[in-house]
Amino acid sequence: MRMDAPASLFDTPLARRRLARAERNGYAGFLLDRLVEDLDDRLGAVLRGFSTVLDLATPGPAAVRTLAVRYPEARLIRLAALPEPGENRIVGDPEALPCAAGSLDLAVSLLALQAVNDLPGTLIQLRRALRPDGLFLGCLLGGATLTELRQSFAQAESEVEGGISPRVAPFAAVREAGALLQRAGFALPVADTDTLTVRYADPFGLMRDLRAMGMTNVLTERRRTPLRRATLVRAAEVYAERFSDPDGRVRATFEVLWLSGWVPHESQQKPLRPGTAKSRLADALGTVELKPETRRVP
Repeated sequence: MRMDAPASLFDTPLARRRLARAERNGYAGFLLDRLVEDLDDRLGAVLRGFSTVLDLATPGPAAVRTLAVRYPEARLIRLAALPEPGENRIVGDPEALPCAAGSLDLAVSLLALQAVNDLPGTLIQLRRALRPDGLFLGCLLGGATLTELRQSFAQAESEVEGGISPRVAPFAAVREAGALLQRAGFALPVADTDTLTVRYADPFGLMRDLRAMGMTNVLTERRRTPLRRATLVRAAEVYAERFSDPDGRVRATFEVLWLSGWVPHESQQKPLRPGTAKSRLADALGTVELKPETRRVP
């Protein structure tokens, strides 16, 4: 008996329409600009070049421009969710990567992978598309993102409507992200987190920015009826009551998970087998090794 495929978590066509609207009306790039700077810093620590580089669905061209400056001789390929001008631009789905196996040296992706329905599958495709000793480096939003907004809407809906509905996507945790890199077959996987706090005059400023980033609710299980005005007003009140600074401005948290992994290659460092060490840890630390006591069982 054939089992039905699991339902998608995100409404991908709706997500693309909202991103297109955001870019037409002026994309709010303050968060992405910061992450592009971080990407450049992280690549600066990699002491090697790359000849074929993919930007996987980063909103807008900012990442490609930075990559072009850092790797002027490289072939740059951009897979975008929306049509845009420029050479080597491909309109496609990050979950159906149109790259041949072993065709890339470097793949980067900023603020895109938190909205794919099959993150493990996407990472596996990236792993296959990279050559041995190729690098994947990307970031996505983590579990603490918009926690203030999530809590405020949950309390408001509970008070006004007697229940809650999903309004903010469930983002990944850093441990889960690191484990997914290992499952996808990446060597030397690293997952780390950076928490950014943005302040607004009121919660409605945050909501306007989320709309201008195309990051409004695209969950498949979202409620399809319009948001009630009373619920919105109460959510803003709760937000201001619980998450204001002394000067009256409100905080919004964006947790960014950075992921990196290399395709296995014989030149990479490998851990030694247990028992093969040539010197004692106690000698290196300049201390005395304490051996466990041996007790005789009567």
